[in-house]
Amino acid sequence: MQQPATDFEGYEPSRPYLVGIDSDGCAFDTMELKHKECFIPNMIYVWGLQAVSKYARQAAEFVNLYSKWRGINRFPALVKTFDLLRQRPEVLRRGVSIPEVPNLRQWVEQTTRLDNQSLTQELERTGHQDLALALEWSKLVNETVARMVRGVPPFPYVRETLERLADVADVVVVSATPTEALLREWHEHGISRYVRVIAGQEAGSKQEMLQRLADCYEPSRRLMIGDAPGDRRAAQATDTLFYPVCPGQEEASWQRFCEEALDRFLTGTYGGSYEQALLEQFDRCLLEQPPWGP
Repeated sequence: MQQPATDFEGYEPSRPYLVGIDSDGCAFDTMELKHKECFIPNMIYVWGLQAVSKYARQAAEFVNLYSKWRGINRFPALVKTFDLLRQRPEVLRRGVSIPEVPNLRQWVEQTTRLDNQSLTQELERTGHQDLALALEWSKLVNETVARMVRGVPPFPYVRETLERLADVADVVVVSATPTEALLREWHEHGISRYVRVIAGQEAGSKQEMLQRLADCYEPSRRLMIGDAPGDRRAAQATDTLFYPVCPGQEEASWQRFCEEALDRFLTGTYGGSYEQALLEQFDRCLLEQPPWGP
């Protein structure tokens, strides 16, 4: 069995349909585990947030799991978390200094690659301390994920969906997770054989990935499955249909796709009012404002 590629160099379609699938929180129930056990403890440690650890945890969980920022890359999510902490009265009253990270913010806004390699290059060029801390944190996150995240199978109906797609669609993993972690997780559970490409953050943004594939398939035959607003935006920006896996309703979402929405996609009746109803349900799943107020 040929191993999936990790980029789109030389990509040629082999089936009439394309289905892109996000990984963390979408195909696998790993979002809570990764953020609560790997990302957040290392953030508190590296950035010295022990005195406000409760509020730091709440802010990071809101950004990465429960808000409309869910699923964004780790570095802009870190900047957003610090911004929320600086605005919270409980943090201000404790007199704790929350990192400003001006150079990290600038790099996030200007770079075209939000990964450790790109950050390392910027750190070597500038020597800024906030970039050094961001890189230390990110490396620790990857090490902790490698130790912690195992034995977490795909959501029910993911495998069944992949089996149904095998003969009709080219399936690609489109993710902001480092490729090494994606390969480990998809191989561990024996579902990598169903996909042609497993592409992580090193391959670019999700929009860039979908754009590279857009000319290979008719718009009505391209679909992105995701659990975050960023997945939806990437799909819409590339004229790709979008199927939402609603946070907190993942199993039901996958069952509906496997038993109902997939047939609509293959018969050309997915777009329009059916897709719109699913998108409206998806919009209600995530918060715009933190529960503790502005």
